Amino acid sequence: MDQIEKLQKLVDESKRIVFFGGAGVSTESGIPDFRSVDGLYHQKYDYPPETILSHTFFVRHTEEFYRFYRDKMLCLDAKPNDAHKKLAELEAAGKLSAVVTQNIDGLHQMAGSKKVLELHGSVHRNFCQKCGAQYDAHYMKESVGIPKCEKCGGVLKPDVVLYEECLNDDIMGESIYEIGHADMLIIGGTSLVVYPAAGLIHYYQGKRLVLINKSATSQDRNADLVIQGSIGEILRQIKVR
Repeated sequence: MDQIEKLQKLVDESKRIVFFGGAGVSTESGIPDFRSVDGLYHQKYDYPPETILSHTFFVRHTEEFYRFYRDKMLCLDAKPNDAHKKLAELEAAGKLSAVVTQNIDGLHQMAGSKKVLELHGSVHRNFCQKCGAQYDAHYMKESVGIPKCEKCGGVLKPDVVLYEECLNDDIMGESIYEIGHADMLIIGGTSLVVYPAAGLIHYYQGKRLVLINKSATSQDRNADLVIQGSIGEILRQIKVR
């Protein structure tokens, strides 16, 4: 039995699948993984991505933060790929109970997924730090310099968890519940190095742990099935029945 057949068998046997995904799910839709420091960042920015995407940097260098944020984080033309679509299909069929994601692009919802737990927030929600007014991603993309509130003039902030900030307790609690009650956990597109999100895997108690990633992860030895490759290509082959 090859790996796809094994994955299909595990999916067929499961009734409460949870998918836990990272940046590798979005890169297949053309969204860059901002953690990989490449030449482009060095040419254009004076700081590494992790520094720019920190709470301290947002407060102290707000305009520079937004230059990077608009350029690299607001990929509003991106479309869901085969992985997003298959997960939405599994949920619609009653096989998948939740998607837990580290991504902030909203592509799971665009593909049709209903229960999406966004650990790191979303670029599609933005708020005024002064009066709380809400703004969408297009408003942020089209803004110039530091985006300000039309109502009170306050500085806007994306509802995205920056470095140095805490994850949302409610989202974390719900993610722990879903993973803890899953009968199959599929982890895809993440090397499981970003904490506290990566620690969620330890709440899974079941016997069907599947890791799909282009490279090895620290948890490969604990998995029931490890598949290295493109998550979109792999999930596309799974039949929902």
